[in-house]
Amino acid sequence: MAELEQESGEEKKSPKKLIIMIVAAVILLAAGGGVTFFLMKGDSSKGEKVEHVDEDEAAVHAEKLYFDMSKPIVVDFPKGSTVKHGRITVSMLVEGAETIEVLKKNEPMIRNNLLMLIGAQDPASLNTREGKEMLGKAVLDDVTAVLIKMAGKGQVKEIFFTSFVMQ
Repeated sequence: MAELEQESGEEKKSPKKLIIMIVAAVILLAAGGGVTFFLMKGDSSKGEKVEHVDEDEAAVHAEKLYFDMSKPIVVDFPKGSTVKHGRITVSMLVEGAETIEVLKKNEPMIRNNLLMLIGAQDPASLNTREGKEMLGKAVLDDVTAVLIKMAGKGQVKEIFFTSFVMQ
């Protein structure tokens, strides 16, 4: 008889445990579904924004790439200056691969303009950080002008001197 009471006692506890486990599973599934719903809702709203982006906003999100000029720019400074020669390697941060293609097509013009620009600089000022920063701004303006002239738009964001040697 004791065995019958234990069996009937176990039978009473089993359905309660089973119900608790089912309720817990339902709650977990509902919570997981809710989280998934909110994550998917957030992703779809981002997708809608991308569809309605105008050209100015698209330019902000364009891929940024580096363009390295194929050869260093070598200049001779005027006679009488303390520095005779300069060898400068230039890299540019640009937006989009199409800008790189325009730069490649027009590299001879860009190199010519940069040779003239750098050769006209005072070598003493190029020995300072401020002089190099001013040269970088002038190079950026010149390259942007070439891009606007040849392609209708300039997408060069920054100029980097990756090598700057003067002798």
